[in-house]
Amino acid sequence: MKQFWAFIIKEFEHIFRDMRTILLIIGIPIAQILIIGFAVSTEVKNIRVAVYDPSNDVSTQLIINHFESSRSFEVVRSLQSPDEAERLFQQNAFDFALIFSEHFDENLYHTGEASVQFIADASDPNYGNTAVAYATNILSDYQQELMQKAMASGMNSANFRIVPQVQMLYNPEMNGSYNFVPGLMGMVFILICAMMTSIAIVREKESGTMEVLLASPVKPIYIVISKMIPYFLISWFILIIILLLSIFVLNVPVAGNLIWLNVFSLIYILVALSLGLLISTLVRTQVAAMLASGMGLMMPIMILSGMIFPIESMPPVLQWISCIVPARWYISGIRKIMIEGVGVIHILKEMLILTGMAAAIITLSLKKFKTRLE
Repeated sequence: MKQFWAFIIKEFEHIFRDMRTILLIIGIPIAQILIIGFAVSTEVKNIRVAVYDPSNDVSTQLIINHFESSRSFEVVRSLQSPDEAERLFQQNAFDFALIFSEHFDENLYHTGEASVQFIADASDPNYGNTAVAYATNILSDYQQELMQKAMASGMNSANFRIVPQVQMLYNPEMNGSYNFVPGLMGMVFILICAMMTSIAIVREKESGTMEVLLASPVKPIYIVISKMIPYFLISWFILIIILLLSIFVLNVPVAGNLIWLNVFSLIYILVALSLGLLISTLVRTQVAAMLASGMGLMMPIMILSGMIFPIESMPPVLQWISCIVPARWYISGIRKIMIEGVGVIHILKEMLILTGMAAAIITLSLKKFKTRLE
């Protein structure tokens, strides 16, 4: 029995010898529970609304007030013309447009019917459908109030109808692949690239060959870069395959410039490879590298990138944390290029953020990498 307990103690000592691995094993599940508990929600909040109200009638103002009082919507802009909506959609100025017809009250009370147009971004079909459903409910509630007032005053309430006309931009057929293909691209690249780089470098450290390489006349930075370049080219080849499958199998169009799509994706791949390099400086074993690059990165990508759950619906703290998740910016930019077909000027923010992330992570990784192996 003493020998049995001695083996147990010895195993615990072996496990706790690498505290970084222990922190990863314990910390990742705790972080997953906390983040998923607060972030996972099918409810959509803080939908930014732009309004075009040419008549400025009592009814239109009351409907706008209903939108403003709803926790799902936030009126952020007034439009000068209906044609302005699509142009500002491409600039990500708002998420939903509310276009009232002219002479709204006059049509409603004299002809018994008035129309209002909903314009939603359907590049994410679930988000677009939910926004339209919420807006339709608000119209129904107002119409119900109007009917009750008409009944109280003895008017014929059955003649009052507010007809919503729905326009879904970028994805009128509501094809689900328009949404999940950019999201999967963001997840696949960062997981595969980070895992490949981290395991390849940690494997060299485990076998003891990295010290031999660093003792050679070649500078350490060239050794690390030479290890990253093959994975960079492999990832580019994977990008081409994904694009071909998306276009010819899943029927997802590439509405924007294919060259800028490649440039933007290669910047993201560089970020993913540099993350793998950073992970390799923090762990000592291939198992720990796989845990960190697989489990550690998958949860933030799926939960905090906007791939599945709208970032606008999350608590402010998680929205701030999502800003450091590279996949958030890549998925946002790739949707704009592939689905919306916008020019490079509209993804400059995402491109600059990812470039800055790549430069910062590479600099930090190379510094820590050199320090650890000296």
